[in-house]
Amino acid sequence: MTVNKNQTIERALDIIFSLSDAEKNLTVGEIAAKVAIPESTAYRLIQTLEQYGMVERQSVGQIRLGVRVLELARSLQQQMDRELISISRPIMEQLTEKVNETSILCVRSASQVICVQSVETHRMLRLSVEIGKIMPLDRGASGKAILAFEQKQTMDQLIKTIPDDKVRKSIDKEIEIIREQGYCLTFGEVDTNIFGLAVPICDINKRVMASLTVAGPTERWDQENGEEFIKTVVSSANEITKKLGSIS
Repeated sequence: MTVNKNQTIERALDIIFSLSDAEKNLTVGEIAAKVAIPESTAYRLIQTLEQYGMVERQSVGQIRLGVRVLELARSLQQQMDRELISISRPIMEQLTEKVNETSILCVRSASQVICVQSVETHRMLRLSVEIGKIMPLDRGASGKAILAFEQKQTMDQLIKTIPDDKVRKSIDKEIEIIREQGYCLTFGEVDTNIFGLAVPICDINKRVMASLTVAGPTERWDQENGEEFIKTVVSSANEITKKLGSIS
């Protein structure tokens, strides 16, 4: 009896995953073929999943993921964000103290990034970024450091949304450089006369989930000591990634 229940759960999950991977709505027959089960079994499982809001019928014979999946994803994202902020805050405080510039934590929100935490330097002239500030994904270090390390399919879809053809081509080239060096350094792309150095933060599955940025007036960027500055920010981002992995 337990084996049958386990098999039923596995097949129901397979249906959810097959719908998640599909780029369009699927028919019962297509779902049955992907999961390798009889259509009658697929139909019965889909009915059960529909009752719980995990799948829904878009039109006659067309099945897609349900709203409940979105609610669960949102709940998981909020939990992950809380853990991310809790872990990152003390590391960001140490980083800001070391480099004497503002540190910023951003996560992707659709085709933009949003600041979820920031620690300002005490210098008189400093960058101030309020929590909740939305920034572009294709301009500035915070966004590009996330975009460059997204899964290829996601990255390609996001790049397609950029209207300017020249910008799309330059982004492609930039992404290669960012991925190779492991960080993104920009000057004046979002805020005039501001430099930004951002490093991706990854989850236990090595998927990018945020970026850690240090930003300040361009005039304070020290080219001679830039390598040491970069190492410090990279080290802090890696520490956050490591701690996120240890609680997963």
